[in-house]
Amino acid sequence: MKDYLPETASQTAGPYVHIGLAPHAAGFQIFENNFGHVLTNEHTRGERIIIEGRVLDGSGTPVRDVLLEIWQANAAGRYNHPDDRQTDKPYDPDFRGWGRTCSDFDSGVWRFDTIKPGAVTGRDGRLMAPHVNLWVVARGINLGLNTRMYFDDEAQANAKDPVLNLIEWEVRRKTLVGKRSTRGADVVYTFDIILQGADETVFFDL
Repeated sequence: MKDYLPETASQTAGPYVHIGLAPHAAGFQIFENNFGHVLTNEHTRGERIIIEGRVLDGSGTPVRDVLLEIWQANAAGRYNHPDDRQTDKPYDPDFRGWGRTCSDFDSGVWRFDTIKPGAVTGRDGRLMAPHVNLWVVARGINLGLNTRMYFDDEAQANAKDPVLNLIEWEVRRKTLVGKRSTRGADVVYTFDIILQGADETVFFDL
């Protein structure tokens, strides 16, 4: 009978995540190319938007050392990835579609500068409402949390989205919807991620 090594003890993410994954957030410039919160350049197609919010614990207190990653389709609904088979949709070489940021150490606010994504055709052929995928890690979180943000000005598409419709209660679906506003010339979607409690954000087991 084979001997198996025991599982390595798990550990929650500590402050090292900023130095190793987002050193610029901690004031270090150690990488030639930092993967930051700006996903666009001057040539990127689509409506420029800001997505921002806070990660709140069960008491409603902002978590101030969170690392977040975003993964999204371009304005036409196509991902910048070779596994995306939506060949009927244009590829945008000026949109990376992926970013990384940290919450502000003082306010707890995180932010991505990006574009509003188009609708994506799922593997089953059904159209998904425009959305972004988010991954959250911080001290006290043993495994990274996966969630989505949909857009409140896409109510008709949201009502038909196959993922949102898997969530039985409407009040739970609302935890996945960002709210649109304007700030000067900027379009801002606010999306707070709540880790625990009655208004806990829906997280996905991927």
